[in-house]
Amino acid sequence: MLPHTYKDTKLDTKSSNNYNAALNGLAELHSCNYVFFLEARKHGQDLYLWLAKAPNGPTIKFSVNNIHTMGELGFGGNCLKGGRGIVVFDKSFEDDATVGGEHKTLIREMLRGVFCVPPKGVRGMKPFVDRVVGIYGLDGKIWIRVYEIREAEQEQGTHVGSNRADVTLVEIGPRMVMTPIVILEGSFGGPVIYENKQFVSPNQIRSEARLQKASRYARRKGGMEERVIKRKQLGLEQGAKPPSSIDNAVLFG
Repeated sequence: MLPHTYKDTKLDTKSSNNYNAALNGLAELHSCNYVFFLEARKHGQDLYLWLAKAPNGPTIKFSVNNIHTMGELGFGGNCLKGGRGIVVFDKSFEDDATVGGEHKTLIREMLRGVFCVPPKGVRGMKPFVDRVVGIYGLDGKIWIRVYEIREAEQEQGTHVGSNRADVTLVEIGPRMVMTPIVILEGSFGGPVIYENKQFVSPNQIRSEARLQKASRYARRKGGMEERVIKRKQLGLEQGAKPPSSIDNAVLFG
């Protein structure tokens, strides 16, 4: 998806959670304009994406979920490694860019700077376009899909005097869905210029699920205790016989 990148996996995140100096230093070392940093928390349960423009910002933090790799999807495709891609944004990025939706324009420009391949590129990048990166905005989330541009020669006799090929799009993956959380003015720091009030953290979702499970267990346990007490009151304990209507204790009690 990103043939014009410089990968670097050496980042000490255990000593401090302040990524400002470390990531901006790596971007300056490799002469990169954007930083695409993936942060995994809770032993890989939660994945966050930091997208920053070095060295002055802004920075967008996303929550990434519903990730499906190319091997997992099993789509048929034959895109070569290092091929360029066309980045396409849907109409929601323009329609929502009104009062209260200015962050959609900023997100579009940041994603355009990351996924759009520069003319010169880097070593190992191919000079042809063979894929389309589709970015869609729906339900407050960013949906990313990747398609292969597949050309097939037209059958003879369909269009007289036309040598054009039929162009189709075939999805090849990967897929992912991103939810914007916060936008910072600086690079991995600075004041907050946008915050998603509708975002619910995965920790809160898991906590509510545990509380709901615990309440169901408490209700079930309380029902069992009530049944035991009622059986004792009726004399229905295991091994005991219920009192008869002609017993002496009932007749002369």
